Amino acid sequence: MAVLAYSLGKRDINQHFTVRNAKLISSAVVVLLLAVHAASRYYGGADTCDWLLSSGRYLGENVWQPYGCMMHKYKSTDSKTCLADKRVAFLGDSRIRQLFHAFIKIINPESKGDGNKHEDIPFHDDSSSVNVNFFWYPEANDSMKERLTSWTQDRSPKPDVIVLGAAAWSIKLHSGSSESLQQYRVNLTAMAVPLERLAEDAEVYWVLQDPVNEEALSESRKMITNHQLDLYNEAAAAALNSSKRRVKLLAALRQAAMETIGQSADGLHLPESTRNVGATVLMNAVCNKRTRPIDGSCCQGPRPPSLLQKLAACVFLGSALALLVFHTLGYGRHRHRPVPPDMESLEERKPATAAGPPGPTAPLQALCRMGVIMAYFYLCDRADMFMKEQKFYTHATFFVPLVYVFVLGLFFSENSKETKVLNRQQTDEWKGWMQLVILIYHISGASAFLPVYMHVRVLVAAYLFQTGYGHFSFFWLKGDFGLYRVCQVLFRLNFLVLVLCVVMDRPYQFYYFVPLVTFWFVIVYTTLALWPQVLQKKANGSGMWHLGVLTKLLALLLFICYFANSEGFFQRLFSVWPVSKLFELNGSIHEWWFRWKLDRFAVIHGMLFAFVYLVLQKCQGLCEARGEALFSARISNLLLFLSVISFMIYSIWASSCKNKTECNEMHPYISVVQILAFILIRNIPGYARSVYSSFFAWFGKISLELFICQYHIWLAADTKGILVLIPGLPSLNILVSTFVFVCVAHEISLITNDLAQVVVPKDTGALLKRLGAAGLVALLVLVLNTGGGSSSASGDA
Repeated sequence: MAVLAYSLGKRDINQHFTVRNAKLISSAVVVLLLAVHAASRYYGGADTCDWLLSSGRYLGENVWQPYGCMMHKYKSTDSKTCLADKRVAFLGDSRIRQLFHAFIKIINPESKGDGNKHEDIPFHDDSSSVNVNFFWYPEANDSMKERLTSWTQDRSPKPDVIVLGAAAWSIKLHSGSSESLQQYRVNLTAMAVPLERLAEDAEVYWVLQDPVNEEALSESRKMITNHQLDLYNEAAAAALNSSKRRVKLLAALRQAAMETIGQSADGLHLPESTRNVGATVLMNAVCNKRTRPIDGSCCQGPRPPSLLQKLAACVFLGSALALLVFHTLGYGRHRHRPVPPDMESLEERKPATAAGPPGPTAPLQALCRMGVIMAYFYLCDRADMFMKEQKFYTHATFFVPLVYVFVLGLFFSENSKETKVLNRQQTDEWKGWMQLVILIYHISGASAFLPVYMHVRVLVAAYLFQTGYGHFSFFWLKGDFGLYRVCQVLFRLNFLVLVLCVVMDRPYQFYYFVPLVTFWFVIVYTTLALWPQVLQKKANGSGMWHLGVLTKLLALLLFICYFANSEGFFQRLFSVWPVSKLFELNGSIHEWWFRWKLDRFAVIHGMLFAFVYLVLQKCQGLCEARGEALFSARISNLLLFLSVISFMIYSIWASSCKNKTECNEMHPYISVVQILAFILIRNIPGYARSVYSSFFAWFGKISLELFICQYHIWLAADTKGILVLIPGLPSLNILVSTFVFVCVAHEISLITNDLAQVVVPKDTGALLKRLGAAGLVALLVLVLNTGGGSSSASGDA
């Protein structure tokens, strides 16, 4: 009964929740969210600087998240670049002095925060000509006003940034009297005039008073209560919130202090971590619009579209107009009935008869669908339509979704059609669960946890292992080295990335995994296509051909080792134009060198495994019948035991690594052990080979699209942050954004397959003409990109 209920429940889910229905729902959700966010920004304000300065929350200890945008963590080099030849002035009491010290510590981490308590403190950095000065004005009185007025009248250099605030001393000196509060209002009203004039050419920030821990205050400060501070803050907001709004109120520090003031040593001054939050908020408010860091979305608007982005928009719009013309003329009206979905796999069944050639409107329809999707990409990660937040890792944010996903995978277990080692359903399942783990790893920021990082590195190596295994198996069995096959694979791998390079203004190497698998496909193809071409049919006649394959693999291994030990030659080779345009990131090929070297042996391991497996299979050295173990009982148990032990040893080693550099040095040599251990555990028991997870396999079919799409419509700021479709509800936001993201990835997979039939014809003559046209277009894009602007932005990773 339990099995029957399980089967009926699963079938009922699949019957009603089809891929088509899911995409309709996701489209409606996106339209609704676009309308809500557009209305919210129009009526509620869209200034991310206001969001940065006014509110936020702690994601964890010392990690501050502004409302709706991301803060860049400035380092000394960044801050000096931003503030070069600038003058910054802090005016106020001891709490402003603390903020001043935290601010200059970003510029110069060696700063000790020295200086007399009740005196002015200068700071100058010779390398960047940055001047940051603290002026001691404990009260907002005539003395402070005179200083501000002098800056509006004198011809001496005026500050470019002014940060000021005061109130605690007024409360202390006058015992919190109402007369003192009234005088404070009068003084601030008078000071508003010079502040507004200064704000015409400079940035002016008034720091609202932080709360105090009343129980920890000394007797001489007991009159400084949070109620009094609230009254003074209200007075400051009323006096400075004029219609021009040039003087900005810094309230975020006060909000952060509410959660940490209990850690204050004297009840008045903030702990260092909170002061650092205030300094970082200020640095982002001042510098983001100048340096435009990719992970600092606060206080910077969208970049103007580049020439290539405008041309891409014209292409998509032109396709829509052409489709409309064809439809008006009567083409494409009689469309084939949609293929009914498979209730179990959620995939469309293949028609019983071969499909005819695509009509004239088929590529236009595909381009229109792609244009709509690219508009969504642009709105998510290049426009200011949706919010972005920083990542923050906790064990729960990684392991809880991981357990949930694997439970779902087990729920959708089915009998496999075949029981061969690494059959198609099993490899799709393998790619699927690995991709889901990598997605959870990215959105949770789990790279900060070294053991998880190292295990995910094995998953990336396993993808490349499958690349070597799959392509070697195809060429060995089929012997198809034709141009059509090569172009089909290259188009399937690169279409989405090339479109994103134009639409999102990113370099090709930014999507590092696609250049990596493309490079290794070309290497595998070249290795096997070169004379002598050794195929299984030839090897069946003579065992000497096996030695020919092993010789080729040995030559490839020597090639890899030579490159790995010749970084200078590697860099010179890939720095030659136009190859450099494919492999450079921020003007350097260091990232490509790092990615290539890290998993340099994974592909050849996959090729060697495919060769050994296919030879054993041909010699009937394996038992692949349904329900039977792959080897004899003794050998199977021994291999399973060794596989489990290798997993345990690797996990212990990954947990004991001191740093990523040390771990990465060993990774290329030991990752294959874990990959082989998984293959053995998954395939030796007959019952394990006889079942697979259709849930994981479904995701495995679109794993490439999932990996690439996450950059912009699930993550944000080019993977630095998280896309926020539903602010204030993190769990619901993840569910909704994930649902839309998966639907988009699936649709892009279908579009890619549709266009591949049109763009890559089987006729060799037509294909060569297409390649020539593609080469001219690529050359034009490279020329426009070289002369038109930067293809990458600072802060890319």
